[in-house]
Amino acid sequence: MGFVTVKKMFGGASIYYEGLIFGILADDILYFKVDDFNKSDYIMAGMKPFKPFDDKPMLMPYYEVPVDILENREQLAEWAMKSLMVSRNNPPNFKKRKVAKEKEWCSLD
Repeated sequence: MGFVTVKKMFGGASIYYEGLIFGILADDILYFKVDDFNKSDYIMAGMKPFKPFDDKPMLMPYYEVPVDILENREQLAEWAMKSLMVSRNNPPNFKKRKVAKEKEWCSLD
């Protein structure tokens, strides 16, 4: 896969490749990013989505990586690459968020 970087985040860690986040490590559980491209792999394996707060219903587009995948280096690399593709196809758009917030603020005037 290449050089992966890990950064501390919300009491866990986020996993990046070339500046794109594709994984999260929280409470000793590895989660990979999902969308319609790979989400069914996780659902078929009985995995659950990442829920950052127990007391809030918020879910994030990351699913727990199955243990059998973690124990197989080739499969783990394959699942990681699929998650990286998800990140590449759905990059965060910080400009849109900022513009939306500005528009929201302006509409209150």
